[in-house]
Amino acid sequence: MNIILSISLTFVASMDSLTQIVLGAAVGEVVLGKKIGNKAMLYGAIAGTIPDLDVFASYFTDTVTALSIHRGFTHSILFSILFAPVFGWIVSRYEAFKNFKSWSWLFFWAFVTHPILDAHTTWGTQLFWPFDLRLAFKTIFVIDPIYTLPFLVFLILTMRQKRTAKKRRIYNKIGLLISSSYLVLTFLLKWLAFNQFESALKTQNIAYLEIDTRPSPLNTILWSANVETEDAYLLGNYSFFDTQPITFKSYPKNHELLGDLVKNESIKRMISISEGWYTINKKNDNLYFNDLRFGLLDLKPKSENFVFKYKIDVDNSGNVHFVEEPKDKRDGKKLLSELWKRLKGN
Repeated sequence: MNIILSISLTFVASMDSLTQIVLGAAVGEVVLGKKIGNKAMLYGAIAGTIPDLDVFASYFTDTVTALSIHRGFTHSILFSILFAPVFGWIVSRYEAFKNFKSWSWLFFWAFVTHPILDAHTTWGTQLFWPFDLRLAFKTIFVIDPIYTLPFLVFLILTMRQKRTAKKRRIYNKIGLLISSSYLVLTFLLKWLAFNQFESALKTQNIAYLEIDTRPSPLNTILWSANVETEDAYLLGNYSFFDTQPITFKSYPKNHELLGDLVKNESIKRMISISEGWYTINKKNDNLYFNDLRFGLLDLKPKSENFVFKYKIDVDNSGNVHFVEEPKDKRDGKKLLSELWKRLKGN
């Protein structure tokens, strides 16, 4: 059992839970609010958090398997179809409102909108599980106050209205409209940031194979890019308030350090999970796997303090285990401070 991984996934899930609770509650209100009032929000909120229970898999399995499971089956359309009727039946058995079909619809829409929202994040989601296709638009960070807080305000206003009040439906629709409009806007912001990175690479005569962009934590003003070149990855940041050219930091791929380990199934799975965005570095005769998709824990030049860094441990039987490097709470606070300064421009 990987305790560090468990803590990391549980922390992210708990921070993300408020957003999914708000979305689930709003969806529950749309489906059944007029008939059962605030209970529709309550059950929608509960249903909106159920897909994230997959994080507890990290307590019972190895790191690679836990990462594979995360946002897998429970975040799929198949899960929504199979389990919405199950939960709908259970609730219809003890609630005064006995309409099985209506309860099933509430759970279905609360379940399915959860992974649709997650598909906009960097980690993405396996919406079409069991097909090996992870949707990750990378347009919004897993926690974004601009998305969640206005949504929450209108949900509270909705909750305060009588079940049959016209204002109740209006407030809920406004909350859904604002949050959905912001999601659409993030695609435009990503496109604008992508063009800036592409232009900077062209200006600096940097030949590259691929660009991958994502928003930095808690906002969509500061964007990060991973740029693949022949033997290295370049990492850069761009804020819409920047006045100076974008600079890129180079990190050698060092994939050759894996040697014959590259044939190992656990290594192959980890490479697949990282979508090929990884570097290997060696320290004190130990190999480390760095997942580049989530960037660094600080913005210092040449920092190798990656958000997700794993020690590659090979036991006497030749089995490979990934041990996530512990994180210091101070790193998170420091990163937020650095990001705030960087967000305001270079």
